[in-house]
Amino acid sequence: MIIRIFQVVTRPGKEEEFGKFFHETAIPLMRGTDGIVSVLPGAPRPDSPREFSFVMVWKDLAALKQFVGDDYQSPHIDPAEAELVESRTIKHYDLVES
Repeated sequence: MIIRIFQVVTRPGKEEEFGKFFHETAIPLMRGTDGIVSVLPGAPRPDSPREFSFVMVWKDLAALKQFVGDDYQSPHIDPAEAELVESRTIKHYDLVES
């Protein structure tokens, strides 16, 4: 399984608007995506008020690529959120099962 950590920093003043998109669109979309085993959305904290994240566990690399394409190492965003986002990062790891 693949762990995918996606982090977003919003543009200043866009936190509330992005938060609405995050809760109403992004979280339901990711939770309903084939190939995802687990979705852990992360909302901002007082010390990082513009940062949002997703920790996702994907069944395998093929499932991840089916969702985002072959360029899975690039942090894709929905066009609706592009004007709200200052930066984004993506990291992948192999899940260590105990």
